[in-house]
Order: sequence, then structure tokens, then C-alpha cells
Amino acid sequence: MSLLKDFSLSSITAGFVAVLVGYTSSAVIIFQAAAAAGASPAEVASWFFALGIGMGITTIGLSLRYQAPILTAWSTPGAALLVTSLPDVSMPEAVCAFLFSALLITLSGVTGWFERLMKYIPQSLAAAMLAGVLLQFGLSIFQSMQTELLLVCAMFAAYLIGKRLFPRYAILAVLLLGIVLAGFRGMLDFNGFEWQLTQPVLTLPTFSLTAIISIGIPLFIVTMASQNMPGIAVIRASGYQTPISPLISWTGIATLLLAPLGAYALNLAAITAAICMSEEAHPNKNKRYTAALAAGFFYLLTGVMAASVAALMFAFPAELVLSVAGLALLATIGNSLAVAVKDEPAREAALITFLITASGMTLFSVGSAFWGLVAGFIAWNLSKR
Repeated sequence: MSLLKDFSLSSITAGFVAVLVGYTSSAVIIFQAAAAAGASPAEVASWFFALGIGMGITTIGLSLRYQAPILTAWSTPGAALLVTSLPDVSMPEAVCAFLFSALLITLSGVTGWFERLMKYIPQSLAAAMLAGVLLQFGLSIFQSMQTELLLVCAMFAAYLIGKRLFPRYAILAVLLLGIVLAGFRGMLDFNGFEWQLTQPVLTLPTFSLTAIISIGIPLFIVTMASQNMPGIAVIRASGYQTPISPLISWTGIATLLLAPLGAYALNLAAITAAICMSEEAHPNKNKRYTAALAAGFFYLLTGVMAASVAALMFAFPAELVLSVAGLALLATIGNSLAVAVKDEPAREAALITFLITASGMTLFSVGSAFWGLVAGFIAWNLSKR
């Protein structure tokens, strides 16, 4: 009963918004990655089934275990890597690469080396990286006004009023108003939508050294550097001291079990996790884990009904989704910037981290969050000397 008491309408809303943002922002890349491997429509649906089930189980299990909002996600940069790497690889060989990458992720968690590495990252740099990762979502609110001025302005006004009158439900009010306005303006597209259960497709792996070297190892590096590292930074910047190694281990184990069904890489979430860890999710920090539990439930739903839910998510206009996400993350962006610049000796290093991360640069298929941390860490050490 205490678990049910911890839930609130705002935490459930945060969980839904997190899943909505995750699907609408990157699901199309998953489609492209599966298509690059020559996947049939049934196999594409199986990929989303495996990913949804994997994210749901790990999110719910880890959040209950540590009583903290631990959100997992699929590796978006990993999917982008697969788009260019899979065209000349068969599906069984691709599954072999997925399993090898998952094995390396599991070993990273079991041995604890990744957690020891993260302990050397100053809090100001972690907060600066988080702010850089989330900055684009804050900017997207006002960029969306260029194409849908009435819709976004109305949502922005609802947010400002809601924060004063009913702060716990401000994001819910924004979401509902956005859906109503989009519906009145004919912006919701439900053509071709129908409810149907997903039938998973099992693909047994075929050993391929070429696939392991060209896909498995890069997928591991990209997932750890561009996904798990920012995910840990979000957890720490939000004030949670959850042990890291078990989280990494369980995402690796879940990927090992579900890779034959299409789960190419599961990892800690960053952007969507920040939504569940924000004050809008729950005013009580110790009860925000319920937002992750809600997200885990919606993950399971998206997995069981993968094709239908994907069509439903894409029915919402992009401006609505971007605005809801940006408004839900405003407080987190502000808090992260405050922590990043609080320590004057580390301020310049934090600024370097923030700017590089926000730039969105990619080097050697590794995203800007990793390079921002690397450059900031070097600058921080040089300033101390």
C-alpha cells in the first residue's frame, strides 16, 4: 500500500512524457537500423517488442530495488551506428555482434571498472554535461514557435500559469492542452492505426568475427560513452547515490537475453531519465522513483503492442512533443547550470564541458557528451596545476 501512496498524477504524467519523448525522438532510427539489416515487418516489430520489454523490466526492477528513478533506454547513437554498419550483414550475424557488445557491457558492470572511472568526474563537470545534453530540448520550445506559434505559445502560457497555481500538475496541463489544441486544428494523424499484439521473432546468432569487430566493439564503445556515461551523470547530478555497477550489469544481462529477439543495446537513459528525476515528477525526491515505475509500465505496453504504439506515438505533431519535453526539463536545466558554475575554480572547465556537449559534435562515432567530459576533465586538471 505504501507503494501506491507514493504515486501521484504528476509522476505518472512524467513517466508517460518520458516514454513519449523517447519513442517520438528516435524510434525512426530503430526502423532504419532494422531495415538496414534486411528485417521483415515482423522482425522490425520484434525489435520494438524486445526493446520495450527489456526497458520495462529493467526500469521497474532497478527502480524498485534502489527506490530511485532509474530509467533505461535503447542506445540511440548505437542505432545510428547500425544504420551504416548493417547493410552488408545478415540478421544472424548482427545478433552475434549484439551479443558480443552486451557481454562487454556486462563485464564492465561486474568488474566495477566503469564505476571507478566515473568517481573521478567532478560534480560540476557532470552537471555541465547534463545541461549541455538537455539544452537543445529547452531551445526547441522556442524554435517550435516558428512553425506552430499558437500551439506552442498556448502551451508555454499554460506552463507559466500552472507553475504558479498547481505546480505538481503543470506538465499534465500542458500536455492535455496541447493534445486538445492539436486535435481542434487537425494535427493528430491516426490514419492506419489499429491495436494488435506483437509476435516476437527469434533469430539465432551466427558467429562472425567481422561483425564482432566492425559492429560489436563499436556498438559497445558508443553505448558506454554516449549513453551510459551521460546516464550516470544524470543520476549523480540529480542527487542520487545509487551504485552504478549493478545498473550497468543488468542492462548488459537484459541485452544478452533479448538480443535474439532484436534488443541490440539497452543502457541507462539520460534525457528521459531527467524528466523522471525533475521536481515536476514529484516534489518529494524520495518518491520520484514512481515516475520511473510508470515509465516502465508504459515501456511494457509499447513492447506488447509495439507496432500499434509506435503508430500512436507518431500521431502527435513534433512541435507538441518537443515543447512538452522542453518545458518538463526547464527546472533540471536551470539546476544543472547552477551546480556547474557554483565552484569558481572549476567554472571554466565546466563551461568547456557544457559548450562541447551542447554543440552536438561527433568524432569517431562517439557523441559530444563524451568529448565534453574528456575536454572538461583535462581543463580541470590543468587548472589545478
